Amino acid sequence: MTTARPSRPSHRSRTDPPRADPPRTDLPRTHPPRTARAVRPARVLAVAVAAGALLATAACAGGDDSATAEADTAVSTRAERPVAQRPLAQPTPTPSPDPRLTAVGARTALITEGDLEDDWNQVSNAATWRNRLLIGQVDTAAFLTARTNAADCQRLLDALYDETLLGEPSGPSALTGFTEGDSRLLYQVATYERAQLDKSLKWLEALPETCDEFTATGAGGTRTVQVVEASLPDEGDARQAVTVTVRGDAYGSPITLTLDVAAVRVGTNALTVTNGGTGGADHDSTEDAVRQGSQRLEDVLAGRTPKAQPSELE
Repeated sequence: MTTARPSRPSHRSRTDPPRADPPRTDLPRTHPPRTARAVRPARVLAVAVAAGALLATAACAGGDDSATAEADTAVSTRAERPVAQRPLAQPTPTPSPDPRLTAVGARTALITEGDLEDDWNQVSNAATWRNRLLIGQVDTAAFLTARTNAADCQRLLDALYDETLLGEPSGPSALTGFTEGDSRLLYQVATYERAQLDKSLKWLEALPETCDEFTATGAGGTRTVQVVEASLPDEGDARQAVTVTVRGDAYGSPITLTLDVAAVRVGTNALTVTNGGTGGADHDSTEDAVRQGSQRLEDVLAGRTPKAQPSELE
C-alpha cells in the first residue's frame, strides 16, 4: 500500500503581496529639516533663578523706585548721547579793555602832585601859559643847508608857544600844570592820528641836527636858540626828548629860558611834558612826569584805576 507524500509548502503564496523592489541608490539624498534643540532643564532653571533674583531686588527698593528710575534714565541718556551733542563748558568771556581814550580817561590819566617829587604845586590856569621869549621869526638867512631846516625850527618855536608840540589832537585831550618857584611844568594827554603822531616824533628826533643852533628875531630883539638831545626812561611804545635853550633880552636885561621837551607814545595816544624856566630845567622832574604819566595812561587804557601816590592819600 502506497502512502501519499505530503506536499511541500511553496515559498511563494499566491496571496502574499508582490515583493517590493530594492531601494534605488542613484537618487539624490535628502535630509529631514532640523528641529530646534530642546533646552536643557538645567538652563531653564538658571534663567528662572536669575529672574527671581531681579524681582526680589526690585521689591526691596520700596518707595525709591521712581527716583532710582529717573536717576538711571538720566545717567543712561547722558552716557548714550554722542560726544558731539554734549554741551561743552564755555569759559566766561573777560571784557577786553577799550584802547580808545575818552574825555574822562584823558583827565584821569593826568599826573598829580603826588607823581612829582619836590614842591610842585598844581595850578588851574595852565592852559593860558605863554612865554614871550618863544615869539619870534627864525632868521632863515642863518641856515646854510636848506630852507626846510628853518621851517622845522620855526615849527618848534610855534609849537612851544601854543602847546601843539605833536600837532592838533584828533580825539580827547586834557592838560594840567604845576609851578615850583620860577619853573613851570605843563603836562598834556591826547589822542592823535597814528601817521601824524609818528611823523611828529621823527621831527622831534631830528631837531638836534636840523636846529642845532639858530637865531630868531622878535619884538624884544634877537634870540639865540639851541637844541640838544635829552634822555628819557624806557616808557611807552616810543619816546623822544630834547632840551631847548633860548637866550635873549627881557625888560632890558639878558635872560635865559631852558625847557625840557618830552613826548611818549602809547598806542595812538601820547603824553607831552614841557618843563623849565629861567632858573633851568629840573630833568629829574621831567623823568618823574614821564614815568608816572606813562603808567597812568596805560592803566586808563587797560580799564584799571591808576594807583594813588603817597601824597595823594594824605
